[in-house]
Amino acid sequence: MIRSVKYLKRFDIVATDGSVGSIDDFLFDDQRWAIRYVVVDTGKWLPGRRVLITPIAITSTEWGEQRVQLSLTRDDVASSPDVDTHQPISRQYEIDYFNHYGYPYYWSAGALWGATAHPMLPTPEQLAAQRAATRQAQRRAAAQGDAHLRSATEVTGYSIRATDGELGHVDDLLFDDLSWAVRYLVVDTSNWWFGKHVLVAPSWVDSFEWADRSVSVDLTRQSLKEAPAYDRAEHVDRQWEAAYYGHLQEPGYWIDEDEARAIKEAQSYLREEPAVPDPLERRSRPR
Repeated sequence: MIRSVKYLKRFDIVATDGSVGSIDDFLFDDQRWAIRYVVVDTGKWLPGRRVLITPIAITSTEWGEQRVQLSLTRDDVASSPDVDTHQPISRQYEIDYFNHYGYPYYWSAGALWGATAHPMLPTPEQLAAQRAATRQAQRRAAAQGDAHLRSATEVTGYSIRATDGELGHVDDLLFDDLSWAVRYLVVDTSNWWFGKHVLVAPSWVDSFEWADRSVSVDLTRQSLKEAPAYDRAEHVDRQWEAAYYGHLQEPGYWIDEDEARAIKEAQSYLREEPAVPDPLERRSRPR
């Protein structure tokens, strides 16, 4: 199901033996567009410290009780590698973090979470292969530096620029609660189109300009204004998404790459193909 990051903030985080704090932020990968970590404010339990929790460690989310259950103990959480969430997260830190818990690297293969499309605990075979490749991964990490993780809180408020002008600003992120993939940026258009919100999919984002806090998208303002209305009080289901993508003439993210490419090529051909002249109109013209 599609869920709101803003709604999930302040949910309690509960280990197998008690509470560890509440959700304060999310770190998402701006290349693969997935939420990689929940940032937890540990409150009075570990004063002044915030810790990262990967979705791999989440066993369930109790939406009615506003509670997230972990497979970890409080001691597991307390012993996690220290991190300054106000600084860029390096790949080397992530290697240390995933090795500490014995989790598979999400960047190690082609799927969203490494070998799988969803955050999952590794098989013994996967873990053995990962340990064998750790030294090579660490050498690559030293060259990579920043792991391209961005704060959801930081991105909120960024201005959105359509191809024909300012669209609004980022108000929220929507994600798939099974894969933790970011599906949409929620855009508040109140500066242009009072009281309305529209959705922008990651595949429509041309670029992030971190210095001037802006996002450029490959859509027009008018096309989004004429799209099906997004109501924050309603769930976004596949029927709604299909209508939304269909209006914008974009292939849905649930379609495989080959099919999506074929759809885009067909749409491009139809836009570029010249109109066939009417033979009756030619005959009626004066000589």
